[in-house]
Amino acid sequence: MAFPDPGLYPGRPLSRRGILPGAVHLRAIFGVCIVLVGLAGCASVPASRPSARPPIARPAPEPAPPLPRSLQPAKPLQCVPYARLRSGIAIYGDARTWWDQAAGRYERASSPQVGAVLVLGGTPGGHVAVVTAILSKRDVLVDHANWANDGAIHFNAPVRDVSENGDWSAVRVWHLASGQLGARIYPARGFVLPSQKLGAMSAPPFGEWAG
Repeated sequence: MAFPDPGLYPGRPLSRRGILPGAVHLRAIFGVCIVLVGLAGCASVPASRPSARPPIARPAPEPAPPLPRSLQPAKPLQCVPYARLRSGIAIYGDARTWWDQAAGRYERASSPQVGAVLVLGGTPGGHVAVVTAILSKRDVLVDHANWANDGAIHFNAPVRDVSENGDWSAVRVWHLASGQLGARIYPARGFVLPSQKLGAMSAPPFGEWAG
């Protein structure tokens, strides 16, 4: 093997194999780089962080019940004609007679249904109110007229069952002026359902009463 001419590298001794020492160093450095690159390739890649979980779909909150309000019609209105109008139940006479008059003509129940007429006692003539919403086993909303002997129509009035057995035999009724359930407890006969067994008269348009 021919060795390079020493004159080409003045002042720099050749190695035993005729390769410059600097070249040896370069080759060694190059080899080390290759090893490091290989080690880097073998190193485990850190796992990517899991993406955030999508938000849990929650059911929309139930709408709040409508607020109680009242309407003063053009002419003062009694509870019986208003209940007859709203429910289509063709019963006449004092409200206190509705429960007995409904026997054999309309279904009667001890639990509320929307559209049913609640028959109350506790006053000389009694009182009737139409159930418009059921909030719970012991709370309903009713529309009724002349509750405070004012001839007005009261909408969305809360009524609460306060009977010991939860059978709607005793209730408290919303007092609009004070904005709370009245303190007085009224006996209740039950609910007359609008699905009649015999024929009934059709109710006139509500506008005739609303004025």
